[in-house]
Amino acid sequence: MAVKTVRTERNSVWRNWAGNVIARPVRSVAPSSTQELAEAVRQAVADGLRVKPVGTGHSFTTTAATDGVLIRPDRLVGVREVDREAGTVTVAAGTSLRQLNETLSGHGLSLTNMGDIMEQTVAGATSTGTHGTGRDSASIAAQIKGLELVTADGSVLRCSATEHPEIFAAARVGLGALGVVTAITFGVEREFLLTAREEPMSFERVMTDFEQLVAENEHFEFYWFPHTGNCNTKRNNRSTGPASPVGRVSGWVDDELLSNGIFQVACTVGRAVPATIPGIAKISSRALSARTYTDIPYKVFTSPRRVRFLEMEYAVPREAAVPALRELKATVERSGLRVSFPVEVRTAPADDIPLSTASGRDTAYIAVHLYRGTPHRAYFTAAEQIMTAHGGRPHWGKLHSRDAAYLSGVYPRFGEFTALRDRLDPDRVFGNDYLRRVLGG
Repeated sequence: MAVKTVRTERNSVWRNWAGNVIARPVRSVAPSSTQELAEAVRQAVADGLRVKPVGTGHSFTTTAATDGVLIRPDRLVGVREVDREAGTVTVAAGTSLRQLNETLSGHGLSLTNMGDIMEQTVAGATSTGTHGTGRDSASIAAQIKGLELVTADGSVLRCSATEHPEIFAAARVGLGALGVVTAITFGVEREFLLTAREEPMSFERVMTDFEQLVAENEHFEFYWFPHTGNCNTKRNNRSTGPASPVGRVSGWVDDELLSNGIFQVACTVGRAVPATIPGIAKISSRALSARTYTDIPYKVFTSPRRVRFLEMEYAVPREAAVPALRELKATVERSGLRVSFPVEVRTAPADDIPLSTASGRDTAYIAVHLYRGTPHRAYFTAAEQIMTAHGGRPHWGKLHSRDAAYLSGVYPRFGEFTALRDRLDPDRVFGNDYLRRVLGG
């Protein structure tokens, strides 16, 4: 029986945020409940169509692309339950991280750690391994306490450490390969304050002091500007207060005018005239001055990102971070590459999720970006060769060329995940070309 209440579009076109992925599904559906979504899956199977859910399209890969049935998140939104005593919140899968964070703050609660933007859906962010930076606190997926999953036969499974634990272990970073996540329960804590200290620092000093900077700060990250020896560093640590937010004017100047408005212009100029990029990089690397402020977590962890780009990010063993970065810097300097975007570096502790990029090892993340519309292949290929030489694991939602043969060698629990996929989705209802490449047939 066909779905009656689901909003359906036929022969629609879907594009991701960066504009580099386009999908033309047979139909798109926007269910408003788990039951409607399960029926949409059953109907797709009856019609011989594959199924893929999408979020807000912030992945750069084709992980969500399909020529079958596209599940849109628009109406599967909202907070289902806040349990202060248990320290959990349960939200529908299409809820944005922004809505989650704002709702939590209204209840005096917070996630322990998060990434640097809030535009993704909770299911999209966790399924691809979205992370922030942390000495002791891990990715968003590592904060999941339970999830609801619609499988290939339309069944609804509720999974946790005690209920379907083997599915729960894998589905926290599931790539959409095990089923469609319809709700997530996160562990949360009482809202706290973070003091952010942002400071320019030389590349050499950051390399020399990298391990010390990671060890001494709860959250450390930095940006290196190619064609320069300059970095901007950020250290976030818990504070007893009082709150001292960024001023409205100074915040607008740093976060909107410099980091978005003027940077957009600089990237546009650099794309048109690549020879100007090294000079622009030197100016950009000195544009942001040191500042310190104290605020609630999501206002410190996240910032606006309006300049559109393409990105590749690799997770390397933490001890490989400095050698890999030195190799990347040397590669840029001796090549004819012109790189307009800074390189972002973050860290995470080891976790126990089979396909988490930090699975089983302390990790450093090295992310390279280029402005949208700029030829990226030469730079990304050079960076990828360096990262894979160090056993790097590509971010599932960011550009890379790795396949199952490579990935099975850098993920000790890779076979555990693919065996579970064979059990839950033997007919590859949730498959697509990307999953075939990264997980195998």
